[in-house]
Amino acid sequence: MHIHILGICGTFMGGVAALAQAAGHRVTGCDAQVYPPMSTQLEQQGIQLIEGYGADQLALQPDLFVIGNVISRGNVLMEAILDQALPYVSGPQWLAENILCHCRVLAVAGTHGKTTTSALVTWMLEQGGVAPGFLIGGVPSNFGCSARLPKDWNPLRQNLQDKPWFVIEADEYDTAFFDKRSKFVHYRPRVAILNNLEYDHADIFPDVQAIQVQFHHLIRMLPAQGLVVVNGRDERLALTLQWGCWTPVEYFGASGSWQLQGLQNNGLALSCEGQVLATVPAWALLGEHNRLNALAALMAIRFLGMDPAEALHSLVSFKGVRRRMEVLGTVRGVTVLDDFAHHPTAIQTTVAGLKQTLAPGQRILAVIEPRSNTMKQGVWAAALAPSLEQADLVFCYSAQLGWDVDGALGSLGERALTFQNIDDLIKAVAVRAKWGDQVLVMSNGGFGGLHVRLLEQLALENA
Repeated sequence: MHIHILGICGTFMGGVAALAQAAGHRVTGCDAQVYPPMSTQLEQQGIQLIEGYGADQLALQPDLFVIGNVISRGNVLMEAILDQALPYVSGPQWLAENILCHCRVLAVAGTHGKTTTSALVTWMLEQGGVAPGFLIGGVPSNFGCSARLPKDWNPLRQNLQDKPWFVIEADEYDTAFFDKRSKFVHYRPRVAILNNLEYDHADIFPDVQAIQVQFHHLIRMLPAQGLVVVNGRDERLALTLQWGCWTPVEYFGASGSWQLQGLQNNGLALSCEGQVLATVPAWALLGEHNRLNALAALMAIRFLGMDPAEALHSLVSFKGVRRRMEVLGTVRGVTVLDDFAHHPTAIQTTVAGLKQTLAPGQRILAVIEPRSNTMKQGVWAAALAPSLEQADLVFCYSAQLGWDVDGALGSLGERALTFQNIDDLIKAVAVRAKWGDQVLVMSNGGFGGLHVRLLEQLALENA
């Protein structure tokens, strides 16, 4: 089958493209901006990419158009597809009907931690000899790609127990302009991890209850012989489960039988009912939130028949996910880190995790771009300053925001600076940075290439 993907350079749709190509389909695609790293990854796989959405792409005559949720009515190519009544489907539906239906699915959902937890589960299974398929909304450093088929991929298998496992990051964002359900309702998992549930995506959800409804749709689809692994500290998840659950539930993060505690030097101890089962001396991730991510992963793979105490040791070799506290470089003692945090809760936990690692005299210089649709609408304006309280200096890029950023950060006093120009922001950070400082850049976008430019400017300032 020849499929043509609209919006192919997004992380999810790029993953769909890679899976389709690996499964033997001919894949082409287009996007408004064809850019690295996804464009490079796809081109290396022999996938033809087209810049823009011209109606002349109908001449490719694919068997099916696969539509990303970045596409809306008015898109020239989409309008031509509709006018000519050509076959089309959403990315999540195509994935479910062509890949996931041949697998047993383990889905990771939640407002925060989906990417890291998905990568953790995948790595534990990999180290345990399972070699699952996966589609993750980031690039796990252990794999170097965001998606792959299971090692023993065979779509002809009919017996459920013979089907391979597939780990998917289960996003609650909507599916397509013609399907406003969350993406994850298409995945039909046997095992689901529910990390947390907070309000986000103000562009599509009017309130947190609307998100809860989508999470409950996911819960209602789980089989009685499956498992739901739930954060026992999250009140909204507890309420959502009260609406009905027909699947066994195991809790993590509360006073459950399984605990994962931090030791000195970022070591870990796994215990069950108070008995320590295994320890590891250190792992790469910081903060309690990442320990909870790891505990959720351990409880999920236990259901798959793996020993959590043995799987714990795989954390030593887990390299994390790109753009999650990723060290990009150190110039004359100043380290620049890249993180995807863009929700106040994620910002706060990321800063707190880094704070725990600092030696006396070291500082955190937080550089933030409030870029998400929820942030742009000012929904989290009041929560922004509290989320950055533990940072020593805050540099905020405030261009194209329709709310008073200076006022929102006012409680931080002289520690907070706002900028309408990225060049000015970069120079201000470079001038103020000192030996030992950790410059934590937080954005869910490219931030105008700030990361590399900042390293270059630091070199100039300290020359």
